[in-house]
Amino acid sequence: MADLITVEDPDDPRLRDYTGLTDVELRRRREPAEGLFIAEGEKVIRRAKDAGYEMRSMLLSAKWVDVMRDVIDELPAPVYAVSPELAERVTGYHVHRGALASMQRKPLPTARDLLASARRVAVMEAVNDHTNIGAIFRSAAALGMDAVLLSPDCADPLYRRSVKVSMGAVFSVPYARLDAWPKSLDSVREAGFKLLALTPHEKASPIDEAAPQSLERVALMLGAEGDGLSTQALVAADEWVRIPMAHGVDSLNVGAAAAVAFYAVAGGHRG
Repeated sequence: MADLITVEDPDDPRLRDYTGLTDVELRRRREPAEGLFIAEGEKVIRRAKDAGYEMRSMLLSAKWVDVMRDVIDELPAPVYAVSPELAERVTGYHVHRGALASMQRKPLPTARDLLASARRVAVMEAVNDHTNIGAIFRSAAALGMDAVLLSPDCADPLYRRSVKVSMGAVFSVPYARLDAWPKSLDSVREAGFKLLALTPHEKASPIDEAAPQSLERVALMLGAEGDGLSTQALVAADEWVRIPMAHGVDSLNVGAAAAVAFYAVAGGHRG
């Protein structure tokens, strides 16, 4: 059973995992280096625990202690009970969900390991907006994608905002980083995947005409908001595909486009 510890000092060193959560640059450096990430809200904390992530501690406002009692009783990690005001001073924002947990990261699998058993894979290049990362993972989980591969410059899927937007879907879709970009795309093709680049370019084929759902193995490549896929990534693709647009709209937000494209790619393979 976890210890329930009341903390009244915002500078208490035991709360260090939760300090400055709104400082993106600080958290980008600290969290991977220290092997932690932050889960926010009851559902997300439970999903992280159920996915096998080890809990380092929890930070709860008083009204959430009873709600999380079963988790508190089950796990040995310390639980810090704080006032909403103190939580805001520590984290830098109003923690309206009232529950935070510091979780221990797991070692990432290799791309080779993921590709061995996957059939439908999303490949992201330079997607740095944490909201988009979370939205794409949520769609990947809901629409039957087996794995996600990230270029070296993609944002961290376990950053608090990404985890929150995904509603914990980042825990259910395995992901790996491709070390060399775009050279690593060769290894995806060698694993038997057809590389489809999602782009609004006029030379791209409508995605339904490409019939990705009928292919044995598909890797759908997605670029960053605004810039899209780089020239190097487009050159590396086997085929360019696009989502047909109406009413003069030229493209969708990458999160929305990913959901439409995942539906087309997964087809009857959704579980």
